[in-house]
Amino acid sequence: MAPSASTPPSLGPRFLKALVVSALGVAASHLILSDTLSLSFAGQAASTLGAGPGYSADQAFTTALINTFLVMPLVLWIGMLVAGERRVGPMVLVGAVAWITAVGNGIDLIDDAPGTLLPFRSLALVVGITALASLVRRRARPY
Repeated sequence: MAPSASTPPSLGPRFLKALVVSALGVAASHLILSDTLSLSFAGQAASTLGAGPGYSADQAFTTALINTFLVMPLVLWIGMLVAGERRVGPMVLVGAVAWITAVGNGIDLIDDAPGTLLPFRSLALVVGITALASLVRRRARPY
């Protein structure tokens, strides 16, 4: 009997779940980022018009970055748990780092004009890298 041709392993349902959750995480994080940057623009306009202290544009910008950096790991972690997957630490870590890198490289593009999106390539890259990272699983500790 002739040996059968080996077929490459399929990526499986975990990868597909991770792809959907990663896309939702990027969308939610980008929405939070753009909305809080709009508040930053409003704060800049208010301070230019002579509004009193109490709301700084710098505070709003910092809040925008912190919120978007917190949203991504939370959406990834909760989304994968809801999807029935466990041991998602590497995926959450890679996704958070990829998102922070994408925002760091594209913040100048979206900081200048409200409603602007990060480049589609970087968003797709974050989704792809994060979904691929879901295939890496941490081993359970033998206690």
